[in-house]
Amino acid sequence: MYNYHSDKDQLLRNLRKIEGQVRGVQKMIEEDRYCVDILTQLAAIKAATNKIGLTLLEHHTRGCVTKAIQNNDDGGEHHIQELMDVVRAFTK
Repeated sequence: MYNYHSDKDQLLRNLRKIEGQVRGVQKMIEEDRYCVDILTQLAAIKAATNKIGLTLLEHHTRGCVTKAIQNNDDGGEHHIQELMDVVRAFTK
């Protein structure tokens, strides 16, 4: 069980909300809605996915990375590198 388990229900609720927002944007495009309204919704989707990502990053850092360092698995170097790689990908 991963460290984010305590927030699993909230993460799933947020993902379902994002799913609904994406369907809403699809409908807006189908209905030829105003560009700014669509862009506003896309910005909200992006903010919501970033919030989920940051929650998962925090849990990973406080859980997996911390445990690896405490257990002295190569000083946690593998997990630190993995964390840095995911942060780089996340911030692109």
